Amino acid sequence: MLNFVLEGKIGSNGIASRIREEILSGKILFKDRLPSERVFTEIYSVSRGTVRAALRLLEAEKLIEIRSGSGAFVSYDRSKNIISPIENANPLELIDARFALEPHVCRLITLYGTKQNFDALDKLAFEMEKSEDDPVEFASADTTFHTTLTESTGNKLLIWIISQITAVRGQAEWTKARNLTLNKETIKTYNNQHREIIDAIKSREPETAASLMKNHLETARLSLTRASGT
Repeated sequence: MLNFVLEGKIGSNGIASRIREEILSGKILFKDRLPSERVFTEIYSVSRGTVRAALRLLEAEKLIEIRSGSGAFVSYDRSKNIISPIENANPLELIDARFALEPHVCRLITLYGTKQNFDALDKLAFEMEKSEDDPVEFASADTTFHTTLTESTGNKLLIWIISQITAVRGQAEWTKARNLTLNKETIKTYNNQHREIIDAIKSREPETAASLMKNHLETARLSLTRASGT
């Protein structure tokens, strides 16, 4: 049985996060139709505009396809996304993998990114800053931010690799570890780091952007280490 319910007030990022978890865990399958907008508005007591914003986030992540007049359908085919080698990786291992990739992602977007890319990152930073008191909303916006960074490079292989890491980040162990680390102080630190990364990217400073991303991931690694007691 599908479980879209979240407790408390929820916004578009939180709704997207819950649906994302259901898709990535395999509870909703490739080509399955999602519940209608009306059903989601009743589940979350939100407007259709909020539901549509959540669905657009998922469509941007290539997880769903929105068909005019027909609804939203899952476009993520778990059977074709080879995550088995990493699906048992623990959160710290995933952070280490991101160390090898995301600093260079920052270099690439600094060199080749467009104003449209930069505006999208600014908008996502604003969404994360609005969510300092809401870890669920922040986590969803954070996932979208890091995905958008990679997509802005236009490098299809990097986009695919990061999508596999994102899929694992949607699994239960990662979610549990993330929930242990996210509080207002940590979220504020992450938001400040995100802004510094964006500023370096917009200033076309590739090595600065890469270094700031390394610092950001190191902060995340330390938070996970402390939370897990390792």
